[in-house]
Amino acid sequence: MSVMALEVKNLQSWYGESHILHGINFTVEDGEVVTLLGRNGAGRSTTLKSILGLTDRRSGIINIYGSNAINLPSHKIAHLGVGFCPEERGIFASLSAEENLFLPPEIAIGGMSLDEIYEMFPNLYERRHSPGSRLSGGEQQMLAIARILRTGAKLLLLDEITEGLAPVIIQKLGEVVAKLKNSGFTIVLVEQNFHFAAPLADRHYIVEHGKIVEVVKRDELATKTALLNEYLGV
Repeated sequence: MSVMALEVKNLQSWYGESHILHGINFTVEDGEVVTLLGRNGAGRSTTLKSILGLTDRRSGIINIYGSNAINLPSHKIAHLGVGFCPEERGIFASLSAEENLFLPPEIAIGGMSLDEIYEMFPNLYERRHSPGSRLSGGEQQMLAIARILRTGAKLLLLDEITEGLAPVIIQKLGEVVAKLKNSGFTIVLVEQNFHFAAPLADRHYIVEHGKIVEVVKRDELATKTALLNEYLGV
């Protein structure tokens, strides 16, 4: 029997007086990769932040591995096994790459060792003594992902990890996401780059005006291309 890693029901969310999410509903089974697709401003990043309690106000149901997290503070939500890679990456510029990896607290047993991290990200091993400010955009993104893998999180929320990066780095990140899925991680990707997301995800949830307006399964991509173009303008 499959385990439900994440279940979001009627999620409403606000920044101040601005009502951003208007009843988001989606599910992610343990070991799946799903995407939240949509145009800028649709509410995709806000959905990730709402799951973690990083908006001003929210309501609805957010079940994480069977625990309703809607009334929990962010640090307790993390301890349910959630890792968040924000769009802005959040690297400490004055610390070395390796020092950045040691910063996050352990939230569950089973976090990746340094050796495992460096095997997955050889660039980070080469740059382990370099300060964050000297890393390229791609290296910073790899470090942001690697950092949450150290914590023991099994549900990864990844926000726009390909934005502004060179094609060769995007390809490497695609390989990393595929490896993580094969290792049993559950991943929610917020993406603009549909061509990056398409081969990785089991399902695509299309977000528009703070709601899920369409669900496209992997085996439906060919038949729903026109629909995706209409929503995403790809």
